This record gives sequence, C-alpha cells and structure tokens, in this order.
Amino acid sequence: MKRRFVLLALSFYALNLYAQIPEDALRMSWNIPSGTARSQGIGGAVGALGGDITSTFVNPAGLGFYKTNDVVFTPSIGLVSNKGNFRGTDNTSATKNSFSIGTSGAVFALSNAYSPWSQAFSIAVNRAADFNSAIKYRGLNTLSSYSQQYLEEAEFNGLDTNSVYDFPFTSGLAYFTYLIDTVLDASGNFAGFRSLASLEVGLNQEKTVTTSGGITELALGFGASKGDRIYLGASIGIPILNYKRTTVFRESDASNDPANSFNYSEYTQNYSSKGAGVNLKLGAIFKPVNALRIGLGIHTPTLYGLSEETSAAMTTDTENYPPSPGVVSVTSGELNGDQTAYFRYNLTSPWKFMLSGAYVFGQEEDVKNQKGFISADVEYVTHGSSRFASSQSDFDQTSQDDYYDGINDATRILYKGALNARVGGELKFNVWMVRGGFAYYGNPYDEEELTARRMSLSGGLGYRNKGVFVDLAYQHQLSKDVDFPYRLADEANTFATIDGTRGNILLTFGFKF
Repeated sequence: MKRRFVLLALSFYALNLYAQIPEDALRMSWNIPSGTARSQGIGGAVGALGGDITSTFVNPAGLGFYKTNDVVFTPSIGLVSNKGNFRGTDNTSATKNSFSIGTSGAVFALSNAYSPWSQAFSIAVNRAADFNSAIKYRGLNTLSSYSQQYLEEAEFNGLDTNSVYDFPFTSGLAYFTYLIDTVLDASGNFAGFRSLASLEVGLNQEKTVTTSGGITELALGFGASKGDRIYLGASIGIPILNYKRTTVFRESDASNDPANSFNYSEYTQNYSSKGAGVNLKLGAIFKPVNALRIGLGIHTPTLYGLSEETSAAMTTDTENYPPSPGVVSVTSGELNGDQTAYFRYNLTSPWKFMLSGAYVFGQEEDVKNQKGFISADVEYVTHGSSRFASSQSDFDQTSQDDYYDGINDATRILYKGALNARVGGELKFNVWMVRGGFAYYGNPYDEEELTARRMSLSGGLGYRNKGVFVDLAYQHQLSKDVDFPYRLADEANTFATIDGTRGNILLTFGFKF
C-alpha cells in the first residue's frame, strides 16, 4: 500500500527531532472558509458575482463592481459535533461551540473622470479556517498495539537501554513506564525490546482529540472595471495561524487478566502551532451581456513560516510486572530536563484554480430592479503539491533536508488534486432577499479506501434599504474524514471514520457611504 511507503519514510528520523507529518499540510488546505452572511447564504459561490467584500478572498475582480463605499462586520457562531466509528464501534463526541469573525472590513470606491477604468480597493479580514473541533472514538483492536510504533522506532534507530532516553516524546516514555521492556539473549545480553501489551484477546483502544484556533487572513484587495464589461483584480493576503491540539490515546487489556503484566497505558500529547504567511490572489470577470458573468481566479500557494511546540506524558499500569509493578507515570519534561520541543519550519500550501459563472435576473444596470441571480464556482486544489522545508539550522542540515524530502514525497503520494463546487442563488423582493446554496469539497486522499468529503447546505435572509444592509445566514456543514490512532510501518494500519456536523450562524451588518 502507498501508506506503507509513507510510514517507512516517516520512520527514518527521530520523532523527538522533527514533528511534521503530511496531515499538517492537509489541515491548512482542506477547509471551508467563512465569508459574509450573504456569501455563505449562497454557498460561497461568489467567484463571478462581485459586489461583496468576500470577493477579496475569492476573486478580487469582484471589487470592480463597487460604485460606493462599504463598511461590513460579520460575527459568527459555530456549533460542532463529530461521530467516530472505529473497529465497528460508534461513538459521539461532545459538541464544541466557538465564536469567530467572518469577512469584515471596508471597501472604498475610487472615481477618476480622466480614466476609462472605475476602481475600488478593500481592507478586510476573514476566517480562512476554523479548527475548533473534537473527535472521540473507541473499539476493540485485535490487529495491533500502539506500543508497536515504539518498537519500530527503537529497531530502526538501533536504540538500547541508554539511547532510548534520547527519544523523550516517544520511545523514552514507553520504556520508562514499562510499556516496552528489554529482551535478553542466551548470554544475558541486551537483544532488543518487546511490548507488554498482549493481543491474545485484543486491546480496548480509545482516542480523543480536541482542537482549537484557526487561520485569520488579513488582505488588501484592488479591483477595476472598464465599461462594466471587463473586471480585473488582485489581493495580497496575510494568513495568521493559531492552532492547538490535545490528543489522549488509551489502550487497555480486553482480557481483564490481572496476571498478564498489562492493564492499561495512556499517552497524552499537547501540540501548538503558530505562524503567518503571504499569498496572492488574481481574478478576472467578463460580462459578454448584462445578465451573464464569467469569472476566472487563481490563488497562489501561501508561503508560511511556522513554529510549533510539543510536550507529552505517559502513564502505564503493568500490574505485577517486576521490577516496578503497578502504575508508572512520566512526562517528556522529566526525561529531557523540562525542555519543550520547539521547531521552526516553512510550509507551502497548494495552488487553487477557479472557474465561475453567474446569471442575474432583471435590469443589470439598475440594482434596484434586479430580481435575483444564480451563481456557481468550480475550484481545483492541488493538495499533493504542499511542501515542507527547514527554516532553522540547529541540527544537522543534511538530516533536516532528507527528512523534509521524505515528508514531501509522502504528501505527494498520500494526497491528490480535488475538485470543489459551490452553487447558490438569491430571490429579491423589493428590500428583502431570500438565499440558498450548496457546496461540495472533494476527497483529497489518493487511496481508494480513504473516502472523505465536505458539504454544506445554507440559507439566509437579507435586507437593504437607504444604504443600510443586514444579512443573516445559517450554514450546515457535513463532513466525512478518517483518523489514524497511530502509524505503523511494518504492520497493517487501521483507522477510524469521522462523520461530522457543523452549524454556522452568521450575521452581517453594513452600511454604504
């Protein structure tokens, strides 16, 4: 399997020196960005529509439709719930609620009597990704133990009872708590490690992951139109990342045998990542006739500079196993002098290419006489093109470069390009509007057995009168994803399927001046 190659690549280097994995890249690129209540009410399909500050983050050519100045503010509330299925056992995690700011900012229209081009620029902020979530699953595993990853690490790196402590976030924890212990040859010399977790009956496994934070993007956008037929635009974005994750994995003896030297082991990891990046978005919109709009957009990769911190702890109950029976606990700080693992690295996100269309009903020249519209976007994202690179030289540079080459090969093999589609529409009744939309975000995994998707259904209301506008939208997201409790290079891997729901409530206030 392709995943086997990936795991071998990740096993080549010590996890106490490097912590990046391909999933880190996918987290940055596979998400449903926020917007104004108007844009979310129509499923986010604003690529060819224009006239909304969200265009800054989708197709900045849409800013060229502005003839007046706008100020916009969009608070939103997210309601999250996930259901996990692992080894035939269904579990539902607790819901998690969050508050964030959708697309907000200002658009300023510029007039120049000596130029055939009308122009506008925007200063805006948007929630490009929301990481507030929680998943939980459990089940009986008769195939493998999470202790085997530490045996693989020890074998590959040639660890012994002294050097194993050089891995304070992984094998060192397992050895100190007796989850793994030494094997002696016939002469009584060290011959390797073995696990105390028995698969004879199977192991009860449970994993909980709680995440928070998001990507907040600041942007400056510019759009221009010529004769209300050709619209061009560009925006520079500065996404700011703040991500935190707490992972708890517990493995216990399913036989309940008090004499088999293993009761349970629990591993806890606290991880955080921060940083910022820069990107460029380019767009164009053409109106062959007043009612029809065709849009093209390109989003360059975001160039991120990131830093992360990791700490870990493990508690294992080996019952009556000598020489230290009972419960033993240790933290990574106790093994490495209270040092938190700190890394700096660079990440390049995928390209995005977009084709859009919109049809406006009514008299296009007079906005007051428009009766509504339908709008659609098709977007292609090159998920497999994400790339990691070192940004520090604290360790051997050749080792770092080799490691990131392996991660990049793994990312290219694990993920593929995916199509996203958004469609929506609006009906206008004088000063009131009714909206609806649908969005589909395709499977980024390259293996057939790993099925994933994200969809959203949305609806909303709008009010516009005398330069004041208020929009309300509800977006219901449905997601299907996978999660691996741990990775093994030499054994078959098992994973959980995660079915998630997320409800977003957005309210946009704005006025023209």
